[in-house]
Formats: sequence, structure tokens, C-alpha cells
Amino acid sequence: MRLWRRASGVLKDQNSLWISSLSRRTALRNPDIEAAIIKATSHDEFSIDYKNAERVYKWIRLSDAHIKPLVWCLSLRMEKTRCWVVALKGLMLMHGVFSSKVPVVQRIGRLPFDLSNFKDGYNKPGEIWAHNAFIRAYYAFLDQKSTLLFINMQERRAFRGGGVVQEQRSLMQDLVILQKLQGLLDMLIQIKPLSKAASVFLIVEAMECIIIEVYDVYSRICQMIAKVLKRIDTAGKAEAAMAVRILKKAIVQGDELSMYFQLCREIGVVNAKGCPQSVEIPQEDIHDLEIMINEISDKSEMDEYFSEMDGKSEAAKKAIVASQNETVLVDSRSRLRTVITDNWEKFDEDLMVICSENSLTAASKTNPFLSPPHQQQGKCDDLPDLITF
Repeated sequence: MRLWRRASGVLKDQNSLWISSLSRRTALRNPDIEAAIIKATSHDEFSIDYKNAERVYKWIRLSDAHIKPLVWCLSLRMEKTRCWVVALKGLMLMHGVFSSKVPVVQRIGRLPFDLSNFKDGYNKPGEIWAHNAFIRAYYAFLDQKSTLLFINMQERRAFRGGGVVQEQRSLMQDLVILQKLQGLLDMLIQIKPLSKAASVFLIVEAMECIIIEVYDVYSRICQMIAKVLKRIDTAGKAEAAMAVRILKKAIVQGDELSMYFQLCREIGVVNAKGCPQSVEIPQEDIHDLEIMINEISDKSEMDEYFSEMDGKSEAAKKAIVASQNETVLVDSRSRLRTVITDNWEKFDEDLMVICSENSLTAASKTNPFLSPPHQQQGKCDDLPDLITF
């Protein structure tokens, strides 16, 4: 039965190549690109055609006009196939397209094919369920990544069209980006081989691509958290609360990544061997940050009150607020507060929190999109520039 399936797969690939050779060259059809895609996504589960994959990447780097034939041909092949091998190779090829650092790729938006409910049609469901789950998780991540790239491109165009020039992102913008990256990391961690799929050659090769992406996203999260903490004293109440949620999420993801890297090492993923240990954030630091947030919140409310007072008359700039046992004198110009009470006496001091940025040691990484890992050890020039916000 296995021999019959292999022979059937070869015949299907040859038939597809013959049909593509008869097609006319148009804006959506390019016989050379189609032939390279068919060979790079063949039915052979024991090998990957790196040579034709490289040809595809060179074409899209050569001209933006080549992206349409590529997307058209790959989408048609993905929609028609019921073979897990072709589907997985197509996703790996698409992942490599995103890693090519070509701006035109950001225009794709959501992937033009749907593998969210993919099921292999040539094997018994009980034997292949882990492969199907792997493909669905891989597709979900790539679809989300492509969507974020498209949204980012549109936002940059909107700023340029409106004549807006931003020298530095606001703290809230950085926090929103952090949340998106953490969501993307969650989807990446879901891509893992289960059961017998962990020993399948093609799935292990796909994990080489995934682990590079995991490291890239996680390192960006760590770097952005360090930058956010340096600016946390300027945060309002909503921003500070969001920062705490992000830090707590980072702690959880750090633990998940430790287990994820261990799993990848056990199944023989080469790129996982050089990944650093995840950075742990002590619970005490979170507690200290929550205390600081309360101070920041109080300060923000006072600043808002004083800004309102500045717009009023001079007589209103000094007010005496009386309560049962205390009197508070507020001077909006000097930003001082004097509390007079029969029961206690307290002088507020500024709370300073110094956050140091931990440097990350780069792991030795390989890029499986270009050639087998044992031939490309340590070459990282083509690593994906995930999301440039």
C-alpha cells in the first residue's frame, strides 16, 4: 500500500508539471515558477527539494511581479491537495516566503487558502491525526502572521498619507505590540509534533523552521519589555495595568518555552540545542511593580487635577479642602501638597524603580528554508524579520 501511494504521488506530480508546461505566461501564470513550486511541494515525504525552494525565493526577490504567480499557484495546489506531505511542504514554502524580507509579501493579508480543517485523505484517521493537527496549527500561525504584516503595512501608509511623522511610539502602542507578539508566541507553541509524528522526517524539518521563529518572537518580547519598563514611570493607570498583565503573561510563557525547547531537543531539532534558557521574572518584582503602579496612578490623577486648575482663574489655583480632622492646601503652580491634621504627619517621597535590561545571548541558528541543517550551521542571514512595527 505504501509503495502504491508513493507511485501515485509521483504520477500526480508529473501530471501537474506537464499541465503547467502547457500554460501561457500571464500576470497570474508563470510556467517556470509553477514548476519550481510543484517540485518543492512534491508528494515525497522522505526528502525536500531545497534547490527549487531557493529558486522560488530568488524570483520574488528579483521582482514584485512574481508574487502573484507564486500565490496563485501555491494557493491552487493547497486547496486541491488531500495529502499531508504536500500541505506541509506548501506551508514551509510559504513560511520561507515571509522570511525573504521582501516588502511586497506584506500585501498578501490573510493566506489565500484555508487549511484550518485539513484532513489527509490517503491514510486512516487513527494513523494520521497527529499530522493533521500539526498542519492545522502551522496554518493558523502563518495566517495570523500574514494578517499582522498586512495590518502593520496599512497603519504605516495611513501615517504617511496623513503627513504624520512619529519619531517614537507611545507607551500604549508598545504595549499593544507586545500583546500581539505574545499572542503570536502562543500560536507558535501550539505547533508541536504529537505521538508518532515526532519521529517523522518532514515534521522534524518543519520544526527547524518553527524553532527559529519562536526564538525570534521571544527575543523581541524580552527586548520590548525592557524598553517598556524604562518608561513605566510615564504610564497612566490603564497603561500600567496592561504592563502588569503582560509581565504575568511573560512569566507563564517563559515556563511553557522551557518545556517546548526540551521537547524539541528530545526529538532531535538541531536549532533547539542552541536556544537560551527563558528569562524568569520573580513574583517579587511583579508585586513591586504593582505598588509602583498605584503610586503612578495617584500621581496621574493629581497631574490631571492640576492641569484642569491651570486653566482656571488665579483665585481658583489655591484651594482649601476641609474634612473632619484635616486640612489640605493645594498649590497648582508649585505642585506641593501640605497636609495638616491632629492625628498624623506624613511627607510623601517619590518612589523610584530602576529596571535593568537583560541582554540576550544569541543562539546558534540554522535556516532550513535554504538547505539541510547540517550544511548550513550558523548561517542566519535569511532569518525572518518578523514584524517591523
